[in-house]
Amino acid sequence: MLVVCLLLVWGGAQARTRTWQPTAGHVQIPLWPGTPPDAQALPGAETVTPRNLVAGRPWHALTNVSRPTLTVYAPRGRNTGAAVVVFPGGGFQVLAIDLEGTEVCHWLTSIGVTCALLKYRVPSAPFDWHCRCYNHGADAVSTPALQDAQRAIRLLRDHAAKWHINPHKIGVIGFSAGGYLVGEVSADFGEPSYRPVDAVDRESDRPDFAMAIYPGHMVTHQYLAHHEHIPEGQLNPHIHFPHNAPPTFIVQAEDDPEDSIESSLVYFQALLKAGVPTALHIYAKGGHAFGLRRTKYPITAWPRLATAWMHAMGIIGQ
Repeated sequence: MLVVCLLLVWGGAQARTRTWQPTAGHVQIPLWPGTPPDAQALPGAETVTPRNLVAGRPWHALTNVSRPTLTVYAPRGRNTGAAVVVFPGGGFQVLAIDLEGTEVCHWLTSIGVTCALLKYRVPSAPFDWHCRCYNHGADAVSTPALQDAQRAIRLLRDHAAKWHINPHKIGVIGFSAGGYLVGEVSADFGEPSYRPVDAVDRESDRPDFAMAIYPGHMVTHQYLAHHEHIPEGQLNPHIHFPHNAPPTFIVQAEDDPEDSIESSLVYFQALLKAGVPTALHIYAKGGHAFGLRRTKYPITAWPRLATAWMHAMGIIGQ
């Protein structure tokens, strides 16, 4: 019995590991020179936990991130000069650090694109860790995550020469809640959500292109319980796309049980109204949170479409 108990304790420790570290050869750098702006209390220490299977393999949830970082992955083979900041999803509660993070970098670097994986602060609004619930009020903006996202774009542009990046070919990609961050940085560039802290913040935070994969939090019906005056099916009131918002690529499944297809439809319609070049791909089946893992559904071939789109937009050559 003693041996069994010790094995159970050891197994639990192995299942939940403290902090996330990239694989050998890749170094995390702090996003901020000191304490991040608007730092908030978190329920515990940074922890990585395996979750349910996707395409036969578990994914890992990273939570309690108080010190955001950026990890840069250099292209394998030819360097196109393009770079992409990756925003993993997780409902602003956790980060799907491999499924929608490192695995995305593996794809991007294989097509000659520098990948910068953002470990942004979670949990934060609209998830409230005090009640372990979601506050979907119209005022529930994930300010820490937005601050980290804007800073990451600026940091990448500031280090463009050092990291062999074209400063005019810096894009973003996000999944689920990370897709909402894509929408925010595509709409709010030039309007910083924090006071400048150093020379990096003199750089532009406008993405040159954007990819939103099953984006969430984009439609107003999530907020009706608190704001009945907002018509259902309209774009999140925090998002206002200007005419110079970045060209955008969007993918979603009709049967997504987490983020309604309306998220992608209103996103597309708002960009179209602003005159922004946008590619929208809707599939009948596929669900939610599949990342780049291949399943039986055609939607999981979306990286080929995204690669072709980047070629057509002149982002990664002809």
